[in-house]
Amino acid sequence: MQSLGTTVSVVGGGVGVVTEGVKAGIAGLMSLAAQGSALPTEGGGVFSITFNQDYSSLGVGTRIGYRLYSLSTLDKLELICDNVPAGNEDTCIVERLFSSSLVAVVSLSSPRKLKVCHFKKNSEICNYSYPNTILGVKLNRARLVVCLEESLYIHNIRDMKVLHTIRDTPPNPTGLCALSISNENCFLAYPGSNSIGQVQIFDAQNLQAKIMIPAHDSPLAAISFNASGTKIATASERGTVIRVFSVGEGARLHELRRGMKRCATIFSLAFSPDSLFLCASSNTETVHVFRLEEIKETRPPVVEEQQGLMGWMTKAVSASASYLPTPVADMMSQGRAFATVTLPFQGVRNVCAIATLALPHRIQKQTRVLVASMDGYLYVYSLNTSEGGDCTLIKQHRLDGHEGGPTTGECAGASTATSGPYPGAAKKTEPVHTDGGGGEGTYAGVLRGPAGTVMTEADKMSEMAAACESPPKSVLKFDDVSEFPPV
Repeated sequence: MQSLGTTVSVVGGGVGVVTEGVKAGIAGLMSLAAQGSALPTEGGGVFSITFNQDYSSLGVGTRIGYRLYSLSTLDKLELICDNVPAGNEDTCIVERLFSSSLVAVVSLSSPRKLKVCHFKKNSEICNYSYPNTILGVKLNRARLVVCLEESLYIHNIRDMKVLHTIRDTPPNPTGLCALSISNENCFLAYPGSNSIGQVQIFDAQNLQAKIMIPAHDSPLAAISFNASGTKIATASERGTVIRVFSVGEGARLHELRRGMKRCATIFSLAFSPDSLFLCASSNTETVHVFRLEEIKETRPPVVEEQQGLMGWMTKAVSASASYLPTPVADMMSQGRAFATVTLPFQGVRNVCAIATLALPHRIQKQTRVLVASMDGYLYVYSLNTSEGGDCTLIKQHRLDGHEGGPTTGECAGASTATSGPYPGAAKKTEPVHTDGGGGEGTYAGVLRGPAGTVMTEADKMSEMAAACESPPKSVLKFDDVSEFPPV
């Protein structure tokens, strides 16, 4: 794989001190490695599974590399990138930017190092090193956010400069955060407390705090924005109630009850593209789908008053409803699941999504519930958007690379020669860039190709900025549709 020689070190933290949070983060990654190594997939144990921002692609990180799949059709899971043969690197985080060729990768062997790669060109654009373990990475067309246990780094994705650092955040050992994919509402959400369920909303475009939402009494377990960045869904560690808030005012819009009999660990929340549905997966065998349409007040039809015992009981229940304790009244008013998915497993970490997929020999797309599991499978379920009910399993895909093959030739791996040990004892300094001067082994070399004049720093920044436009309009195009048409 070609390395472009751009390296950045983001330094901070105490001198020579390994905090308990760092230990917990590394222990969590090692636990994930142990879980993944025990899985039966032939392509290596699964470390991570993530959908891209619009649920059109799926990234799978394994103990020997990563794979990227296209989810454009229902009948076939198209393998568009298989880094495993050339990788040999334990990938614990893989995040793709929409349907582009830009992918952010973190390996278990270098948990403090983020690599941004162009997998179509078999090249690494740049890499960043951080003072602690990287627990999460989020991308949209304007920002790249790196989440550590007690800090968040906000990069300008056009040139990968650090724009802002949120320091001294409440301990966040799971790396829980969410980044809106909207260009107009570019918001970042992360826990505002580690003891109660507060959500801190940060304006990642204007780099200023926006609002703090008191969402739950227990610490947060999952958060997710809708596509427009106007709503945010939250779940606590208890996992019984899911709430939807307005991002602008912090007002509660919906309160949804997942269940009453038992608590659960919520693994993921996801809005449908039109924000009319919300799905939630957990460590149970059930995925709940809620409909978020506003309830219109309608006048009940006039009926004759019931006589006898039943009529008296109906009146008594109606009259006593206003005297119920607030928690009981709230529980009675909470929304229930519109549809449910029954998985063939429980207790296995998974991620869910609601997407529209093209069906064979049909023009119209259908709404489907997708569940990607750490057992190495992608499950596709039907969703009746009119009547709800039980969702039926339509397709089950393996994620070990045996269905289909790369459709765009060789795929670039994220495997490069790792740098030396991270300097744990370092003072807080500004990021320092190292550039090879514009040769073929540099980012400038990729921008101008194997031959041509040396580009200035301003030219490189301009090219990178244009590459992240939607759609791309520059020499270096990250969009697969325009640069790499399907076979």
